[in-house]
Amino acid sequence: MEDKYLLEMTNICKSFPGVKALDNASLRVSHGTVHALMGENGAGKSTLMKSLFGIYKIDKGDVLVEGMPVSYSSPKDAMEHGVAMVHQELNQVSTRSVMENIWLGRFTKKAKIFISNKDMYNATKELFDELEIDISPKAIVNTLSVSKRQMIEIAKAVSYNAKILVLDEPTSSLSTPEVKHLFKMINKLRDRGCGIIYISHKMDEILEISDAVTILRDGQFVSCDSAKDLTTDLIIQKMVGRELENRYPEKKSVIGDVLLECENMTGLYQPNIKDISFKLHKGEVLGIAGLVGSRRTELVESLFGLVTLRSGTIKLEGNKIVNKSCGESIKNGFALVTEERRATGILGKLNIIDNTCVANLKNYRRKIKIILNKSKMRKDAEWGVEALRTKTPNVDAKIMNLSGGNQQKVILARWILTNPKVMMLDEPTRGIDVGAKYEIYQLIDKMASEGKGVMMVSSEMEELMGICDRMLVLSNGRLAGELTREEWTQEKIMTLAAMYV
Repeated sequence: MEDKYLLEMTNICKSFPGVKALDNASLRVSHGTVHALMGENGAGKSTLMKSLFGIYKIDKGDVLVEGMPVSYSSPKDAMEHGVAMVHQELNQVSTRSVMENIWLGRFTKKAKIFISNKDMYNATKELFDELEIDISPKAIVNTLSVSKRQMIEIAKAVSYNAKILVLDEPTSSLSTPEVKHLFKMINKLRDRGCGIIYISHKMDEILEISDAVTILRDGQFVSCDSAKDLTTDLIIQKMVGRELENRYPEKKSVIGDVLLECENMTGLYQPNIKDISFKLHKGEVLGIAGLVGSRRTELVESLFGLVTLRSGTIKLEGNKIVNKSCGESIKNGFALVTEERRATGILGKLNIIDNTCVANLKNYRRKIKIILNKSKMRKDAEWGVEALRTKTPNVDAKIMNLSGGNQQKVILARWILTNPKVMMLDEPTRGIDVGAKYEIYQLIDKMASEGKGVMMVSSEMEELMGICDRMLVLSNGRLAGELTREEWTQEKIMTLAAMYV
């Protein structure tokens, strides 16, 4: 007789120094279903999954797989028993090939001594053909886009023949066609009887792909409902414990004079931006839209000195500037919140104080320059936590122990403290819950109302339309068009985004 549930997690408790992450949390997943796990950042979703996956040892509670009690000692142990997890923050050996990353620790060998690259290639090709993934098994991982790297991780999880598959924000870097492809893969796995736990803050996706939805709040179980009985407003209400009347704050900023003027910007190395010109005004939120591969990130990185320009001029308040490095950019009044928090945003093993103050160390130097004013650093970090409502036991906590959304708030506080004239945000709400998103939107509006210029890259069209004053649409590195609030529609944006593809 088949067990009623594929997975049962009941009364799970897990504490870290100064914080109770899970407080009698529960989750029940049936065979052959997609079960969404939702909650605000810090609600305990990732902690619950890491407790299943053998990363954390639970303090209390029961975990049953197919009716049998389990306690995995490590992720390797979990995967070998049919439980796989694709993490929100990718953890790959970026200098090695795709096939080596997929079969890492499981290399096929000839005569039990030599690694068989041919067998590994064929196994990867067979896996990719089944999942309809068009990536060369021999490609080096660091040459691929974030979206392709995410697909590789999903394929790796599938290669374990997992009966339970956890997907943590799997579509955060995917375009609309790639999301459709992922859903096709998920439906295949569901039809095989696999139980898929789907963590996402994208309400439309949850309602489209899920069979059931479990919601956590403050580490506790709130509800488990059939997806067909839920609406976006009801999910939000259950997540935040209150009704959220508006998704986007009312705009209060007044658009002023031209702050930044860029002419004929072209990147030195290809593929890159090509002959892009635009203006950014004081008090303006300028959206950067486009499909995956449109070079949105390269545009803001060029302004910040991370990507070398072949040609073009940049003027700030009428004065020509050249940002040859990040340090020079910060000095000139630029700030950049990067797309990939883990890779280029946080300093994981350092605490919140160090992560908040790292871009502004000159302000904390005492007379002897190698000595820093630790009390001033602590005060500024505490300001950041309070101002952005960051959930943390204290500012001495390591940033790696915070949820993704709370890590993002620390990074935002870091750049606010540099008092920039131009704030550039690359996917600032990626993997962040609806309540925290609203707080970040309020922060963006506040920066604009102070006369700063804000540039915002986002893959969520609705978000750009809700928060921006004007929008640049990029297509294959070129500026395909410029739209005001009065002009834009989703159809117009998508038409421009596909212009040079």
